[in-house]
Amino acid sequence: MELPLRRPAAAALLCVLTACAVLSIAAAVSVGSTELGPLQLWADVFTDSDSLARTLVLDLRLPRALTAFSTGAALAVAGALMQVLLRNPLADPYILGISGGASIGAIGAMLLGLAGLGVDAGATLGALGATLLVFGLAHGGGGWTPTRLLLTGVVVAAGCGAVVSLMLALGSESKLRGMVFWLMGDFSTGASPARTLAVVLPAVLVFMTFARHLNLLARGETQARALGLHVGRVRIGVFLAGSALTAAAVTTAGSIGFVGLLTPHLVRMITGSDHRIVLPAAAILGGVLLVLADLLARTLIAPRQLPVGALTALIGVPLFLILIRRQRFVS
Repeated sequence: MELPLRRPAAAALLCVLTACAVLSIAAAVSVGSTELGPLQLWADVFTDSDSLARTLVLDLRLPRALTAFSTGAALAVAGALMQVLLRNPLADPYILGISGGASIGAIGAMLLGLAGLGVDAGATLGALGATLLVFGLAHGGGGWTPTRLLLTGVVVAAGCGAVVSLMLALGSESKLRGMVFWLMGDFSTGASPARTLAVVLPAVLVFMTFARHLNLLARGETQARALGLHVGRVRIGVFLAGSALTAAAVTTAGSIGFVGLLTPHLVRMITGSDHRIVLPAAAILGGVLLVLADLLARTLIAPRQLPVGALTALIGVPLFLILIRRQRFVS
């Protein structure tokens, strides 16, 4: 069992991660498919208020980078919370069917000819519906348990996947590309980071305040009850927060895998399992990883763009296998 970082080491780690976040966003803003180099780009931004460079940076690249960062942070925090809730190191933000519900809502909106806010509204309603469905079905005679929640979520996710497949098969070919790109994760729609930040920042602050409760819950229900924790209330709060974070991320960028699964593990390998450190570190690292993944997605074969969700999966699969071989997972 690893020892948690002392306060000076934890503060130093958070400072390093924050610096990495600033550098990653700066790189995402500076690099692209245009002929302008980074130095010329920034020179035009600060000297010409009507330049194309200023529009490119302030209206396109910076909002996209901040959206990617906030989405990665939301997925990482949701992954950390779900792993505590289910006491399963393989849990990720999509395991409870929230992504599937959001996908049904978004694809349904696209089939109806809606776009922009209409798709976002459909995805939000779908995520909310899936959350309520899992929440209701998993409440048996003995209340919510990690096993019941996990199995219910897996079944709901499988059902949502089947519905999405039918919708894709029955949809028109003219809309198929947009629907598939949404399902694979995409930041090219110009979404604003404000919505995701409005969810992830309060969640991190609240659960850092109640980090002791998460630490107790991670040790197991019996030990947590013996130490005076009201397990039922904490579980409901963690479930709702994880669902809200996942829904915000999915409605912003579609399904993006492995960020919420791997990031908490990478953080715990360095910091231990104290959630006062794990949550902010996971939020920053998740944001950095997704910003860099999105940068690669739009520059590898520029001017064409790759779906960022497919890229995170290609990177995440071998990294996950390496983690399995090198170190025992920590719950």
